Amino acid sequence: MPNADSTRRSLPDVFASVHVPGPGSSTLKRFLAFAGPGYLISVGYMDPGNWATDLQGGAQFGYTLLSVIMLSNLMAILLQALSARLGIATGLDLAQACRERFPRGINLLLWIACELAIIACDLAEVIGTAIALQLLFGFSLLTGSLLSALDAFIVLLLMGRGFRYLEAFVIGLLCIIAVSFAAQLVMAAPPAAGILHGFVPTTSILTNHAMLYIAIGIVGATVMPHNLYLHSSIVQTRAYERTPDGKREAIRFASLDSTIALSLALFINAAILIVSATAFHATGHSDVADISVAYHLLSPVLGAAMASTLFAVALLAAGMNSTITGTLAGQIVMEGFLHLHLPGWARRLLTRSLAIIPVVVASVWFGDRSVNELLLLSQVILSMQLPFAVIPLVWFVTRRDMMGQFTVSRPVAVLAWLVAAIILALNFELLYGTLTG
Repeated sequence: MPNADSTRRSLPDVFASVHVPGPGSSTLKRFLAFAGPGYLISVGYMDPGNWATDLQGGAQFGYTLLSVIMLSNLMAILLQALSARLGIATGLDLAQACRERFPRGINLLLWIACELAIIACDLAEVIGTAIALQLLFGFSLLTGSLLSALDAFIVLLLMGRGFRYLEAFVIGLLCIIAVSFAAQLVMAAPPAAGILHGFVPTTSILTNHAMLYIAIGIVGATVMPHNLYLHSSIVQTRAYERTPDGKREAIRFASLDSTIALSLALFINAAILIVSATAFHATGHSDVADISVAYHLLSPVLGAAMASTLFAVALLAAGMNSTITGTLAGQIVMEGFLHLHLPGWARRLLTRSLAIIPVVVASVWFGDRSVNELLLLSQVILSMQLPFAVIPLVWFVTRRDMMGQFTVSRPVAVLAWLVAAIILALNFELLYGTLTG
């Protein structure tokens, strides 16, 4: 497939806008020029939706689901590397590649599935931000949900100053989240043996439907469908040489960038579950099922006054951070599938409105507790949309007529199809178990 021309560049306003030092520069300097997109991607792997599933998993089942977090993170590392490879090798993002290769009907189905995933992700961000504002400042969930629409202007302001400013903002908030949970881990002092045992997979995850439901929610919260579209686009913001050697180096550095960033996401997700397991499961509070209850219990259970505050601050940072990926992914998906261009503020407010409405309805009609159930459901919805992004991605990167010399090797192709099969099997098991009770 020929490289994308200037009329169909992904995110044209920031395409090749980040300078990359010349070949004479040190390897470290050149890598640092490519570092950044991976951290934008990692945001989606530690958003408020992850908190709901990780907290509930830790409270109900202790450290058992650590193995699911680890395996889903490894799958995410592979899939994001493939996404970056597709964008760099072809000059197309995943949505553009689908539009060029698939019939109109299939593209319409894929677009709808991806939009549902973005709305489900945005739903988690609205709920997480609203809960954090309630815990820190006493706002109602309804008020917090409405205030969350204002984050659209933060994204627009940062994008207007340059893509590096956007990345710096994201990395700053990620540092707040990481430091907050590192401190909570120290306060919780979990047993090392229990943690290590939790990273060993067990068949009970598949046989216990309640555990499986949360496990698939963790997969859905960790491997984000829209992130595969997003990563294939934002790696093209680097001004690398569009030659075989330049692309090869870009793929190597982009893959390393996302691997390091997703390792941070693994630490944070594991930390949430470990703190929950130590603070709640081990102390007889296994019925903790929502973020607000966890917040109020953390300080008294851990015996540290700052524990709850750190928890809420990290939640607010996660909610603010994850809005960026939803904004960019929504733009990429709409432009890639439909060639429909909307102003950034209009696209953001449209997506956010579709997410705010269910939260407002649930909080008004069913009370605050239903909002937490909605949060967990959003992660299962995300998981159900995964095959619609994973299968096209794997199919593209294994086709020599698209990728040329950058086609993945046979072992990587087998591993990628195995990951796709696991995702399909988990989704089928959840759907079958739900329908049959």
